Amino acid sequence: MIALSLAEIIGIVGGQPHDIPDADLKVTGPVVIDSREVRPGGLFAALPGERVDGHDFAAGAVETGAVAVLAARPVSAADAPVPSIVVPDVQAALGALARAVVLRLDATVVALTGSAGKTSTKDLIAQLLRRLGPTVWTPGSLNNEIGLPLTAMSADETTRHLVLEMGARGKGHIRYLTDLTPPRLGLVLNVGTAHIGEFGGREAIAEAKGELVEALPAAAEGGVALLNADDPLVRAMATRTKARTVLFGEAADADVRAENVRLADGGRPSFTLHTPTGCSEATMRLYGEHHVSNALAAAAVAHELGMSVDEIAVALSEAGQLSRWRMEVTERRDGVTVVNDAYNANPESMRAALRALVAMGTAGQAEGGRTWAVLGPMAELGEESLAEHDAVGRLAVRLNVSKLVAVGGQEAAWLDMGAKNEGSWGEESVHVSDVRAAVDLLRSELRPGDVVLVKASRSVGLERVAQALLEGEGEVVR
Repeated sequence: MIALSLAEIIGIVGGQPHDIPDADLKVTGPVVIDSREVRPGGLFAALPGERVDGHDFAAGAVETGAVAVLAARPVSAADAPVPSIVVPDVQAALGALARAVVLRLDATVVALTGSAGKTSTKDLIAQLLRRLGPTVWTPGSLNNEIGLPLTAMSADETTRHLVLEMGARGKGHIRYLTDLTPPRLGLVLNVGTAHIGEFGGREAIAEAKGELVEALPAAAEGGVALLNADDPLVRAMATRTKARTVLFGEAADADVRAENVRLADGGRPSFTLHTPTGCSEATMRLYGEHHVSNALAAAAVAHELGMSVDEIAVALSEAGQLSRWRMEVTERRDGVTVVNDAYNANPESMRAALRALVAMGTAGQAEGGRTWAVLGPMAELGEESLAEHDAVGRLAVRLNVSKLVAVGGQEAAWLDMGAKNEGSWGEESVHVSDVRAAVDLLRSELRPGDVVLVKASRSVGLERVAQALLEGEGEVVR
């Protein structure tokens, strides 16, 4: 974070000082909401939680080295004062502080959103842009009204690129985030069915995602909207922005596009990357053809910020996955490959993961190796839930996945039902009640050469299946 005095922070957030001995003291460390992450010189924000209240940890945060606490009420300790800045709303104060920090930076703010692929694309963009200069990016999927300000405030005077993932669960959410961290480049990946139960339809999702391009500065002021040419709802957002529009995708008219896409080496995509300044060959380390669109989005951002096409191709070929539980591929000592993609799931990402599984299973596996799709429920699909789960189960059979293991309650039963209705011999799928049952089944059935995909919505916690299968196997090796 850039250094700010307590007096400056009080002015920015409109707070009241309590037990602050010297308002000229500077906050030089990170702003955190978890007292265990406090560093000397930092600021602790005492947010109320569902199970714990940050105010209960305020005194300990100061003892650890926090200069002060951002709080909703005065806090005190029996043996020492707890310097604090009291505000009506701690979350709103975090947002105001983040905006003040961003406006003081000499950095290009890149914001991205979409229904699927946000985190993987953000990780790719970060790995490309850090070759051009110091880059700060959203860790994991901290893309909401709390995580985004914390990321923004981790930037400092040396930061040249700030890459921010923006999520939305309703109309106005992205507009709020762009108000906190005004972007110059805005990227929209796709409009899918994630959270469709909350939005009510894809058109409503498109309306919300498009708030990003509406927030961009005009073309004359450097604003750039990067839009997926292959998604009609995203392409149409060009009419909603005053920024210059850049299209990416496999469409013939895309400014940044891929040609001759193929999968090699166990499912890694290769393609010819075309940009307005030339073309180059790229082969990715990541698995699955769906990463081609993510790569093109990242390439479009990097090209706008000055990277040559050859530099972009090399960077894409060397880029890995920075965030956990997203197509993490581990080969066990016995030859079984486990693909942990259990961080989250929606219908689009489920389909992409199944296709990646099949590509991995047909390339370079030992004779007799099988593909296993260990799938759990997809959340927040509303009235579409039955149809979408049924469709994913059917797709697993159509793709010739060797065995679907559906884990959980009603939604998992729908996955199993879809597979059985699509199948021809009744044993293409099995429904188990919980993680332990899935692990027991897999441990008894897996053999060398098998590839196991594990995927579900985050709330399901299906990563425990992958972790159980990899106990004692060490780090990700592929």
